[in-house]
Amino acid sequence: MKTSLFTLTFAALALTFASCNPTTKNTATSDQPRTLVACYSATGTTMAVAQLLAQAANAELYEIQPEAPYTDADLNWRDSLSRSSVEMRDADSRPALDPAKLPIDVAAYDTLFIGFPIWWAVAPRIINTFIEAADLKGKVIIPFATSGGSPIEPATDALRASYPTLNILDGELLNDITFEDLSEWVDELRQ
Repeated sequence: MKTSLFTLTFAALALTFASCNPTTKNTATSDQPRTLVACYSATGTTMAVAQLLAQAANAELYEIQPEAPYTDADLNWRDSLSRSSVEMRDADSRPALDPAKLPIDVAAYDTLFIGFPIWWAVAPRIINTFIEAADLKGKVIIPFATSGGSPIEPATDALRASYPTLNILDGELLNDITFEDLSEWVDELRQ
């Protein structure tokens, strides 16, 4: 896996992170960095990876959820009038987040993995909603994604272009990844 850009970021991270249970408080002392895995998953594929990543990194997990869940019809990329197609054509579209899951306080986190499925070569617009709702200044942001065929680089580039003041590192495509692979990746990032 690509690690060169991530290695420096994680050199400063302590080996102790929070549990992956989103309701569990981190027991790390205030001088130990904390990590959050935040993920939007339309069908469960990306969430399965996020859960493994949170376990491998011993990080907390937060599910990014839309106020109105997407139906199968909403996700039909072949229908130009489907909800996802309409949102993805409009760069200013910001689907509302589920108010029951807000607010997410990211102040205590130093590093955020932000996961998503790749839609139309970029992150779904709800990722923009999440980024704009959270104060991510000074945080290390590492995108990760799943995709049926698109690379992650255009999605990462688009996020950087939209948020030039944020520290967004190169993303990683995590299709068909095992817990062992993720554990190895996290261990390499900590070196």
